[in-house]
Amino acid sequence: MSEAIDEKMMNYKTAPFDARFPNTNQTRNCFQNYLDFHRCNKALGAKDQDISPCQWYQRVYKSLCPTSWVSKWDEQMEEGSFPGKI
Repeated sequence: MSEAIDEKMMNYKTAPFDARFPNTNQTRNCFQNYLDFHRCNKALGAKDQDISPCQWYQRVYKSLCPTSWVSKWDEQMEEGSFPGKI
C-alpha cells in the first residue's frame, strides 16, 4: 500500500461507504468486517506474515458494531460455537 492510502485509512472517523452494503442498516456490514478481520488474521498469521493489514477490518467493525455483539462473538469464538465461517 502507498503511504497516502495508509494515512487515509488511519485518519478516518467512522467506517467508509461500502457499496456492498448500500442500505442504512449496517448489521451485515458489521458482521462481514468482523469475519474479514478474523479470516485475515488466520490467513496471514498461519504464514507468519505481518497482520497489520487486518487492522483495517478491525477498525471498521469496531466503528460499526455494538460492543455487546463483539463481546458475544468473541466469547463464541473462544468456546468454538461461533456461527460464522472463518
